[in-house]
Amino acid sequence: MKRPTITDIAKEAGVSKGAVSYALNGRPGVSEATRRRITEIARELGWAPSSTARALSGGRSGALGLVLDRPLEAFVPALLDGFEGELLVQAAPGRDAALAVYRRWRAERKVDGVLLTAPGCAAELVRIGLPAVVLGGPGGVPGVPSVLVDDVAGAAEALAYLAALGHRHVVRIAGAAVFADPAARRRAFTTAATGLPYPGTVHPEPSADAVRRVLAARPRPTALLCDTDDLAVAALAAARELGLAVPKDLSVVSWDDTPLCRLVRPALTAIRRPLAELGALAASVLHDVLAGARPGDVHTSRPRLITRGSTGPANG
Repeated sequence: MKRPTITDIAKEAGVSKGAVSYALNGRPGVSEATRRRITEIARELGWAPSSTARALSGGRSGALGLVLDRPLEAFVPALLDGFEGELLVQAAPGRDAALAVYRRWRAERKVDGVLLTAPGCAAELVRIGLPAVVLGGPGGVPGVPSVLVDDVAGAAEALAYLAALGHRHVVRIAGAAVFADPAARRRAFTTAATGLPYPGTVHPEPSADAVRRVLAARPRPTALLCDTDDLAVAALAAARELGLAVPKDLSVVSWDDTPLCRLVRPALTAIRRPLAELGALAASVLHDVLAGARPGDVHTSRPRLITRGSTGPANG
């Protein structure tokens, strides 16, 4: 008889895998009534952590691996806030270096599975038999499930907020976003910007000079949606150098809500993605993979917009 998995419990309870993970691991994030219902369903189904699952949730017989092959320092604390268990973390500059780490971990049985920050190594991990989950997509990766964040919902909330403030010319500054699929973000912005007279997307390097060129164009955008906090900070600097007041002359929104967004002045309005849930849900999906299941791609809960001082009514 097939061993019940977290996926089975989530389906029976009508909740997300993340909610099941929170409930079974005794973490906050679900109500007590939901926790009791999930626990009871797990008992009725005869669910129990496998040895590998116990390793991932706090035991010492196994571990997860995470290779940081690009600047992720600002995101790791939030991501790991939802993760319980032993985690082996190593930095590796680029895909080839990351692949070398994965092959060594597999050969030495250092980890039971890995969290991927991008799908570029997925095919090789399938080939060598190292279970993996992709953080943030793009989804549809053969043999490797992804945990996705709903960028469409995030972009829609941000642009609806800007439109309510009177902004009709909003430009997205595209950059190397973390735990996000660039194509999905492009589609998300295009969908959310439908109906705006002057939507636009540009792809500058993350610098004040590049954003300055966007702000020097005519007609000048009244609001920017920046893929990263670095780009949003660059937008603040460029606006200041051009004599534009934020938010009087220009509103700025970051698609990442890192601590940097709260440190600059004015503080940045930002889309807060549920990174702790992303980490917890990725671990839960990996539990299922290690238990012999073949879970598909799953979504976290919706991002939400955190409004701060960098946004205000359109000027003119």
